[in-house]
Amino acid sequence: MNTTLKTWKEAATLIIAAGHKLGADSLSSRTPLTAAPRSPLGSSHGRSHLPPKSSFDYDVLLLKRSSKSGFMPNAYVFPGGMVDSSDFSSEWLDIFRAFSTCPSFGLRGVKQPVETRPPIFATDRVKLGSPIPGEVAFRICALRETFEESGVLLVVSKQEKRSLLKSIEDRRVTDRVLSKVNELCSSELIKWRTLVNQNPSNFIRMCRELEVLPNIWALHEWGNWLTPAGRPGVTRFDTAFFICCLQEMPYTLQDEKEIVRFQWSTPSEVLQRYLAQELWIAPPQFYELSRMCHFPLLNDLHDFSHQRATEGCEQMLPVVIQYDPYISVLPGDKDYPLDTSGEAKQDTSTTPQKDPQDSGLHRFLVLDPYTIIAQITITPKYNHLLPIVEQVPSHDLNSQL
Repeated sequence: MNTTLKTWKEAATLIIAAGHKLGADSLSSRTPLTAAPRSPLGSSHGRSHLPPKSSFDYDVLLLKRSSKSGFMPNAYVFPGGMVDSSDFSSEWLDIFRAFSTCPSFGLRGVKQPVETRPPIFATDRVKLGSPIPGEVAFRICALRETFEESGVLLVVSKQEKRSLLKSIEDRRVTDRVLSKVNELCSSELIKWRTLVNQNPSNFIRMCRELEVLPNIWALHEWGNWLTPAGRPGVTRFDTAFFICCLQEMPYTLQDEKEIVRFQWSTPSEVLQRYLAQELWIAPPQFYELSRMCHFPLLNDLHDFSHQRATEGCEQMLPVVIQYDPYISVLPGDKDYPLDTSGEAKQDTSTTPQKDPQDSGLHRFLVLDPYTIIAQITITPKYNHLLPIVEQVPSHDLNSQL
């Protein structure tokens, strides 16, 4: 863990997609969907063209944060949380001893040059005193926090470990198959979950005593979001986003502390309920769920996330350039400040440029907490997806200014 950070804390989150049976009116095609014309997602003057709920053969896990939470109270979020020093503990070397000769314990390498990697992934953890690579530690964090908050435990058993190691040594693809749900009795899960909630280092103890490994190989790198600069005293988080696809829905239980409710829903259903003001999700969740709407079928989502994960990702640091109405720009937008330190500040002195060609746009116009108009004309980096949203023309956006 990086104790030198002054303005934000490091964290990890996990997007879990779990399979269910398709409805009678399901899609027959496995072709990714694209946005329909003139249908701004969240716009007050258009209708969403999200794929119907019945098109999906999987649900995504979302957790509702407590109203007393100091960060995003009442928001529905993916499971995850702040990194703990135990996630970087040298004790993991013994837990993963069978994989010690494999780089990053057998995780696949990323093609993205280290110079362009987000700092959360590029930081040399050895120089910070930890022998555990960041790619491993942040996956451990995501798995531990997911277990703490939802009771979902993703581990590799002693029997599975042997075949997994052989596959890695033989350089065979091991994670193209959807992961299975672990079969531990509920009383055992509850016991260890209580202990891990009391002390994160008990996650190491649990793995040792149960002779299991955190299933870091089932997690694919998906993205990175850094909380924008805001009100003084508000905690900011630099969060690694991972995705995992499961064959079936796992045992789930909220912790009744930070998390007051859990919900399994399709990405489309969550977005539709958000637009109907039935629940609230933060911009990162809005963005990532909109990306997932390209793939109503779980196998397609899994294949894409597996293939794309080795490309790398871009740090998403929203920057507010106007407050009335609220306009937030993301990397690649023509008005995005030239800053590579991750310290980009809110810059409300800049008047958004009018561009009749609608070029170089990667931004959100937020009319109210439940109404977002997106303008996205850039090409995403690292073979990633853009959200399924309407690219609203500049003259439409300017009419809102």
